[in-house]
Amino acid sequence: MSRAVLVIDMQEGMADRIRAGRVPVNPDAPDRMAALLADARAKAVPVIHIHHDDASPESPFRKGLASAEPMDCATPLPGETVLWKHGSSAFAGTGLDAHLRGQGITELVVAGAVAAFCVTSTVRMASDLGYKVLLPQDALLGFDLPAHDGGRIDAETVHRVTLSLLGSDFATLTTVGELAA
Repeated sequence: MSRAVLVIDMQEGMADRIRAGRVPVNPDAPDRMAALLADARAKAVPVIHIHHDDASPESPFRKGLASAEPMDCATPLPGETVLWKHGSSAFAGTGLDAHLRGQGITELVVAGAVAAFCVTSTVRMASDLGYKVLLPQDALLGFDLPAHDGGRIDAETVHRVTLSLLGSDFATLTTVGELAA
């Protein structure tokens, strides 16, 4: 089984949210991401970076903006694949599936941001396409959400529900340490 690491949307716009006072569920996720990438690179595991390019003029996630640049913890190295997506799933319109199949990749480690959104869409699609998915829960960024019926849902609850859903049928939950072992 050949493995690759997918880094989802670890862009400066996420760091900007944190600097602006939005508290992420995993404050040390950037450090865990750096450790995950260091381990993958040391083991010659392919790393694929997925960046978000939103068409909305108000979005900080538009190619060419400083906020769309990768966070320091997830800067692509020369030779690493970088794909830009315009929707939620890393598979939609990016050629990711063909790229992975062309390299014989059958197992994906998916990490990044935001756990309840683009990570979830990517994990579900990867599972539907037949990939084995490993989800290092400590290398995921997540935030609170407005509730559909008013108020807010705290980041811990959103993360717990997200991991419960993904772990029940779409991915194997793990940690960066377990993957490195």
